[in-house]
Amino acid sequence: MKVAIIGGGIGGLSLALALHQRGIACEVFEGVSEVREVGVGITLLPHAMKELSDLGVQPALEALAIENLESVFFNRHGQYVYREPRGRHAGYSLPELGIHRGKLHRVLYEAVVERLGAAAVHVNHRCERVESSDSGVTVHFCAQADGYRPAAAQADIAIGCDGVNSTVRRQFYPHEKPAFGGINTWRGVSRFRPILSGKSYIRIGTVETGKMVIYPIADDIDGQGTQLVNWVAEIRDPAMQMNDWNKTGDAATVAALFQDWRFDWLDVPALIAAAETVFEYPMVDKDPVPRWSFGRISLLGDAAHPMYPRGSNGSAQAMRDARALADILAAHPEGDPEALLQQYEAQRLPATSKIVLTNRSMPPDYIIMKADELSGGQPFTHIDDLISQEELRAIARNYEQVAGFANPVR
Repeated sequence: MKVAIIGGGIGGLSLALALHQRGIACEVFEGVSEVREVGVGITLLPHAMKELSDLGVQPALEALAIENLESVFFNRHGQYVYREPRGRHAGYSLPELGIHRGKLHRVLYEAVVERLGAAAVHVNHRCERVESSDSGVTVHFCAQADGYRPAAAQADIAIGCDGVNSTVRRQFYPHEKPAFGGINTWRGVSRFRPILSGKSYIRIGTVETGKMVIYPIADDIDGQGTQLVNWVAEIRDPAMQMNDWNKTGDAATVAALFQDWRFDWLDVPALIAAAETVFEYPMVDKDPVPRWSFGRISLLGDAAHPMYPRGSNGSAQAMRDARALADILAAHPEGDPEALLQQYEAQRLPATSKIVLTNRSMPPDYIIMKADELSGGQPFTHIDDLISQEELRAIARNYEQVAGFANPVR
């Protein structure tokens, strides 16, 4: 069996490594002309680290990342709501890491090139369409800038790993549009002094009045203790138009939205202002679809289940997709490809659909939403006057169960 992987992002590269481990031939077709370290930060929770550890890249990632000690929640007034240990500190056998997304991508890419060979990865091959027949699939590519059109690729099955704007998915859902609820997002990385423990994953506020997610991704970058700190700002505005992907944003504009967020433990406007580059993104997902697999073609990761970037789950679920699909194909090397893709879909589609819907209604920051509901959004004397830590812990455990990283990791 030979698999054509359409898209060389985190999901596509994870699939390539998982297939190679199981002795299944594959090739990766990526639209960009050069693999570069782009983007901002990403958090790798234990269920993501389980997949990455099994793929043999955990040591390389730990050398580039910061291991999180704790997750801490505050309301928009900077008041403490809830804290819990993370990763190994919470009893998992695996760490929770904060890392630059580009470095994670680079580690996966280099592992694929080393194990499969450079000839297995084709850059500058942007998918135009995929055809499925009883005997296999044919992947057609767009013409390049110089007019050259790469030759079509043949394989037994094709997996669309080409992200939220997937060309493969659009073949089967041509009129689908992203679901935008008036929430736009800004992301940046700032050179900043350590915040709280220097290994803290911090959530402040809610999207209704402004929300920040903050965590470090590189330590002591200047020999004086300065860190690279990743931050994400979100706010809902019903009148807001959906912004574009990877649009360059203005740090001053974002800082103005949070101008009053100066706490005794953090000056949020100063953190935002320190960013060298800011990107704007729309907060979008797509409604779960009834099927991913069509003949010998299926979907994986954001192409299959675009979800709100909450709970560090987009890339984690793509990696879990990859492992599930690789296991199924390896268990039935002579099986009918269409039936095997249906089996993969049956295993992963319901689970990821539940996460998509949970991220809309009860994401991890529901803990802060609940505190705001009970306080009327006003400052409180002590969180225990509103809700117990046990009740807040139950909210956190519910999300862990849905996302699949309850301890022990399944």
